[in-house]
Amino acid sequence: MDMSVLERELNEHEKLEQFIAKIEAGDKIEADDWMPEEYRLALIKLISMHGISEIMGALPEKEWVPKAPSLRRKLGIMAKVQDEMGHGQLLLRVAEDLLKPYGKDRGDLMNDLFSGKLKFHNVFHMATKTWADAGVIGWLVDGAAIITQTNMLNASYGPYSRALHRICAEEVFHAHHGESIIMALAEGTEEQKQMLQESLNGWWEALLMFFGPASSSTTGSSKQDITIKYKIRTSTNEELRQSFFTKYIPRILSLGLTIPDPTLRFDEEQQLWIYQQPDWSKFKEIITNNGPRSQARLNLRRVSYETNAWVRDALSAVAN
Repeated sequence: MDMSVLERELNEHEKLEQFIAKIEAGDKIEADDWMPEEYRLALIKLISMHGISEIMGALPEKEWVPKAPSLRRKLGIMAKVQDEMGHGQLLLRVAEDLLKPYGKDRGDLMNDLFSGKLKFHNVFHMATKTWADAGVIGWLVDGAAIITQTNMLNASYGPYSRALHRICAEEVFHAHHGESIIMALAEGTEEQKQMLQESLNGWWEALLMFFGPASSSTTGSSKQDITIKYKIRTSTNEELRQSFFTKYIPRILSLGLTIPDPTLRFDEEQQLWIYQQPDWSKFKEIITNNGPRSQARLNLRRVSYETNAWVRDALSAVAN
């Protein structure tokens, strides 16, 4: 072997050991720090998917701005949509710093979204047919997101950790917004209660899928293993799902709602929830843009991106 190649390999090995020692000590990795490519690529995949999901996740609720039942509700859901878009932009900027060594930027991420290369969360491919659906997104989908994101508040990558502290603080308000809608419906007319139950029935499987499969063998992906290895997060998909059950099942039942899973129970011996597995083949189909509203929302995002190209061009001209 050529000595220069051997020296480079030894140097890379030394850098990796220093990197591991740094994250094991609880220190943060910054954008300009050396990092192994596996770590960089895992961050790009995670953060870009998170950022795009925030943007695509605003669209189901945006549909309900003109149809919200009162002016107060319209203002509330408009503010939430604005926040989600802001979260997306913040996260895409974090991802953009990681893309620089590859000569890519946010524009490339948007093109990856349109081509199907960049995925977004399964829940945001679903239809919002009723006002109760808007409430379920705010209460349970955002609740699931908070559980996932707080698990990464102390992520080893500093820029992502700092962004999450801001995002999670705002997501708590979003969850309260959704809970307010749910409580109003649960305490309303029989028709409203029925609408709420039907919404829960329709969203339950998607909520289980939100956290991803329990093991990498289900999808052939080792993303959760890599993110835990590098201390980007601390809990597995299944641990996060169990935390969601523990927090929300008692709350759901307290409203007089029925969870659409006759097998659901808490096993005292194992100290975990037993539940019916969702159809993971459906999950794969949905996240490859074959969900109920996948193409409609992608087309809306595509038209918006193309229509506003002049703004990006103008800003680029000023910068240059």
